Amino acid sequence: MARHTRRGIVLVATIGLVTALSACTSGNSGSGGGNNAAAAVPGITATTVTVGSHQPLTGPAAPGYSKISPATNAYFQWVNAHGGVNGRKIIYKVMDDTYNPATTVTVVHQLVQQDKVFAILNGLGTPTHTNVIQFLNDNKVPDLFVASGSTTWNQPQKYPWTFGYQTDYTVEGKVLGSYIKQNYAGQKVCFFGQGDDFGADELAGVKLELGDSGITSAQTYVVTNQNVGPQIGALKAAGCQVTVAATIPGFTALALGTAAQLKFQTQWMVSSVGADYNTVNGLLKVPPLLEGVITCGYLPSTSSDTDPWITLFKQINQQYNNNAPWDGNVEYGMSVGYLFVQALQAAGKNPTRESIVQAIEKGGFTGPGIVPLAFSSTNHSGYTGVQLAKITNGQTVAFGSAYTTDDGSGPVVAYNGTEGAVPPNGIPASG
Repeated sequence: MARHTRRGIVLVATIGLVTALSACTSGNSGSGGGNNAAAAVPGITATTVTVGSHQPLTGPAAPGYSKISPATNAYFQWVNAHGGVNGRKIIYKVMDDTYNPATTVTVVHQLVQQDKVFAILNGLGTPTHTNVIQFLNDNKVPDLFVASGSTTWNQPQKYPWTFGYQTDYTVEGKVLGSYIKQNYAGQKVCFFGQGDDFGADELAGVKLELGDSGITSAQTYVVTNQNVGPQIGALKAAGCQVTVAATIPGFTALALGTAAQLKFQTQWMVSSVGADYNTVNGLLKVPPLLEGVITCGYLPSTSSDTDPWITLFKQINQQYNNNAPWDGNVEYGMSVGYLFVQALQAAGKNPTRESIVQAIEKGGFTGPGIVPLAFSSTNHSGYTGVQLAKITNGQTVAFGSAYTTDDGSGPVVAYNGTEGAVPPNGIPASG
């Protein structure tokens, strides 16, 4: 059964405010002492909780990724229709940063200082979110479930208000490197990745398994330049037989398309964030180029007809998300929404910024993930591993066990646990 997840990417620029939001109010505060207690907490009233996010609704990361926040909001609308969280309905304010770090600063400052959001949820992108993490921590704003696998988010002492979500890129790289070591021994292994912490963290993970000398050639790209011909040409010249790609979907498509034009054949192994089949195939429009690509993920297969989480999310997608074309980005957005609701429930009937951080550090959350979450007071990363999958006949088909590891020298070990059970109505129980 295929299991995967992602976050997408595109091309344009303009600041736009988009409100994804179910803003109806409810007379049931569910919070004895409610109004006075809520008044002291930004973004919290007796009937609502307002959170914000920066997302690439346009720009080089929009293909696929622009579908995430509407899906998260759809899950929130589902929860609101069932009474909200302790009587409060969730309002989700999403601002377009076009995947431009300078714009990210502008929109996040607005969300925090003008809109007075309770938290920033799932801000997307390694280069973008890096530009606001210090500001959020200086202002003690919960910075929850960043949409990026950078190891930067897992620094509890330096950034106590920040938490990751998806498997970090170094862990992902280690699992891919371990598979290469076992199955492609003696072959020339190369790397093509984004020229920032995304690419650097993924490459570091691969090298932890293969060693520095295990990489024949490493090439990087910048999102402002869509000509990847020189990099792909260099990989071909180096004789790369296996190529790990730390790419967003738009650049996965560019890499595969350019490789085909140059008649460069290699076994592609693409990061979970850049291999959503529907997203990349929609950009390529040449399905055979994706055939045989190996990727990985930590959520149930989007193509499963039997997984209860997929059944739930598809129902919500149909009812509250205009029945958007189903893919890993929609699944990702809903799974993030579920985790936020779980954290908000655990933060108590009168949640504060401090109480939601304490609730997440306490851990114990379960959900659609096929591997455990890592949250504790000393670990602010998210999912702890991945399962490998191979694109076969237009489906991303998982194989073998899921694997977990750390972002250091720890071993890559098989994990044979199961997903969490879907709760009644698909909403986490109140703590």
